[in-house]
Amino acid sequence: MKIIGLIGGMSWESTITYYQVLNETIKQVLGGLHSAKCILYSVDFEEIEKCQANGDWDRSAEILSDAAQSLEKAGADYIVICTNTMHKVADEIKRHIHIPLLHIAEMTAVELEKSGITKVGLLGTKYTMQQDFYKCILENRGIHVVIPNEEQVELVNDIIYNELCLGVISNKSKQQYLNIIGDLVKSGVQGVILGCTEIGLLVKQDDTDIPLFDTTLIHAKNAALISIDKA
Repeated sequence: MKIIGLIGGMSWESTITYYQVLNETIKQVLGGLHSAKCILYSVDFEEIEKCQANGDWDRSAEILSDAAQSLEKAGADYIVICTNTMHKVADEIKRHIHIPLLHIAEMTAVELEKSGITKVGLLGTKYTMQQDFYKCILENRGIHVVIPNEEQVELVNDIIYNELCLGVISNKSKQQYLNIIGDLVKSGVQGVILGCTEIGLLVKQDDTDIPLFDTTLIHAKNAALISIDKA
């Protein structure tokens, strides 16, 4: 079994889901008392969030590259960044390590292709929704990406940072997300990406008829399967 190197803590709320899904997947496939071999480097999210807010992506890349190097030295066979937004600096992190990095958007794109999705809605932080580092990976594979309007982008972002990252789950916020998903459906999307690792804590597939692609579950499950050569 390969050793999974996790860069977590962004937020630690969703890192819990990663650890749970990794181990559940290994148990389901191998049975018995099997569990995932993994090493977690959990960063201080306050420091990362300040870099995001100030546009200091170079500093955030340094922090996460140091974490990736530490995981490699500790014996990790590949790296998993347990957040969507910080894949903005994925290429920079790759330059500092000699082991693979499993990109969350690339794995999500594969799942979309398997489902025949060619037009998809994207929810996430404002950085993920508005900047190109994430969307371009999907669009380069022929998947058209639709994001909410500007007011909705701010609402989605505020709920992520001021509620979900703090462990606050609100029925009001859930309904606001579902309303936004409804508007995306009206625009013709065939599915919606939950492109922030915390959104799955709030919105579930049972809440809507439109197919949801929870990137946390996709990323963690595939990372686990790769560790036992079952991907």
